[in-house]
Amino acid sequence: QVQLVESGGGLVQPGGTLRLSCTFSGSSFRIYVMGWYRQAPGKQRELVAAITSSGRTDYADSVKGRFTCSRDNAKNTVDLQMNSLKPEDTAVYYCRAHGALGAYWGQGTQVTVSS
Repeated sequence: QVQLVESGGGLVQPGGTLRLSCTFSGSSFRIYVMGWYRQAPGKQRELVAAITSSGRTDYADSVKGRFTCSRDNAKNTVDLQMNSLKPEDTAVYYCRAHGALGAYWGQGTQVTVSS
């Protein structure tokens, strides 16, 4: 059974930084594509960033150049470094693991960007 636990959310001022971390519990972390999604109030959940087992990344246009996704296959973790945060980045951020064995979500962590 796969479990994902996010951490690192909080309140930050515009222009600030946050680093989210997702810890994967279970087996075969390496085979999963890991992703970060977010959902703002009244909006659909959207993909923010994804990273393959080999480290290839993909980003939503809205975060390119500001967010960086990385993974540590030895520690079973995936991080999202968020720089130059904007109020429109405010959302609940979710970690997702997707692969041939299934898809799993974390419980989410709140990120609020406000002065």
